Amino acid sequence: MTEKISNKDKKDWENFLSENNPLPNKDLDKAEKKRIKSKHYDFHGFSLSEANETINKCIKDAYENGVRKLVIVTGKGIHSDNEKNPYSSKDLGILKYSMPEYIKSNLDLMKFINEIKDADIEDGGSGAFYIFLKKKK
Repeated sequence: MTEKISNKDKKDWENFLSENNPLPNKDLDKAEKKRIKSKHYDFHGFSLSEANETINKCIKDAYENGVRKLVIVTGKGIHSDNEKNPYSSKDLGILKYSMPEYIKSNLDLMKFINEIKDADIEDGGSGAFYIFLKKKK
């Protein structure tokens, strides 16, 4: 920068320094806009019927309250009693598999949902999933 600073720029700078106004944080403003309302639910220890009944209520309540993202923690099923019972499916009885299937097959719930997908590792990884809800009309 070999150009000289104009007198107007010097005056503006001096005025700015004398007023002690904080600078707006543009990064923070962007982060606030991108943040979506979310809720976490943990279903460890729930039976399949309890989990299905509860998720039904959770999705409808979240939709009504403008929540856009649900983090559903089911666990991986490694401590499930289903493994000991020879008459139950070792995969389908586990909430990890059965809850998303229940939701996808329930047309009443699917009208509130945009997408269901696996959770990131920081939200529970393979023991959790996301439900992204539509905006309330």
